[in-house]
Amino acid sequence: MTALKVLVTATSLLPNYGGPAFSVSRLATALAEAGAKVGLWASDQSAALTPLVPPGSSVERITGTETEVLERFGEPEILHDNGIWLPHNHRLAMLAERRGIPRVVSTRGMLEPWALRHKGIKKKLAWLLYQKGDLIKARCHHATAEVEAQNVRRLRLGVPVIAVPNGVDVATRLSRSVGLIDKDASQGEPRVALFLGRIYPVKGLPMLIEAWARVRPHGWVLRIAGPDEAGHRREVERAVSAVGLNHVVDFRGPLEGHSKESAFAEADLFVLTSYSESFGMGIAEALAHGLPVLTTTGAPWPMLPKEGCGWWVDPTVDCVTEGLRQATSLNSESLREMGEKGRALVTAEFSWKSVAARMLTNYKKIVANDSACLN
Repeated sequence: MTALKVLVTATSLLPNYGGPAFSVSRLATALAEAGAKVGLWASDQSAALTPLVPPGSSVERITGTETEVLERFGEPEILHDNGIWLPHNHRLAMLAERRGIPRVVSTRGMLEPWALRHKGIKKKLAWLLYQKGDLIKARCHHATAEVEAQNVRRLRLGVPVIAVPNGVDVATRLSRSVGLIDKDASQGEPRVALFLGRIYPVKGLPMLIEAWARVRPHGWVLRIAGPDEAGHRREVERAVSAVGLNHVVDFRGPLEGHSKESAFAEADLFVLTSYSESFGMGIAEALAHGLPVLTTTGAPWPMLPKEGCGWWVDPTVDCVTEGLRQATSLNSESLREMGEKGRALVTAEFSWKSVAARMLTNYKKIVANDSACLN
């Protein structure tokens, strides 16, 4: 049987672009491992440079313009574009329509209510000029959670919407369990709450800082790691200074590779207080590293309290405060037990092998004009 030919496109595949760079790179790799012929392209030409695709992968890294991509890779049976709004997304939509290539669009949270309100005037104009039309012409919309899928369906675009989560890689050995200090018993060894992600308004960091100032948990520090976007880090730093938390809040900048693994290994709790997340890759990674998670209902993780591996609270200062109060009052052993439950959850439900299999099944149905049976 001939391998399905899939072109996966994105805005950027560099680690400092955040979660989408990781999830798109990993999806392309998993699709190739599942037997597809996969081409990978990014508008910033980072496909050739990204360290997020393993050197031995059969994924074909492509550079050039959108038209040159098709010349170099050949006509794909599926074009899977990740993201909307940007000029290259529009050019890909027009190119796919002209060539008759079925196009799948991963909305990546960009049609969530918070995202639509952010820079709302520009988006309303773009929606009228091209974005709505581009989405209507797609063969399928892909969301990474059912909540996101429902929000896309409410726009009544007349296009099937599938909900397939991002996957997560789970190490065979839980690094945190090796040589972990019992921080409850040690003198002067603080416990660590870790935020790891883009430092951007949607992440709710000023809200987290205010909540932390209310709780001021004894023996804890808050570590904020990730790339600064639009100068938002300065705003967060001012919020930290305003409430006198400079001695317990530190900033680490972008983390990759070993430094990222070390950050997870040193942490006792993961926090992500976003107003809106299509998936929340950091949450999945934290659970895979055996960390309990405190996040908001802006992220599609209602299973955290149900599975006993975290807290899922409304994105308000009061609710985040109460979540922090509960999480930081637990001893190290209780937090470790919650983290082990979270690791079991992602191992069972979020493997990249199963994600790639589901996406390939849907691609094949689209190629066969069987869109009514997408799932």
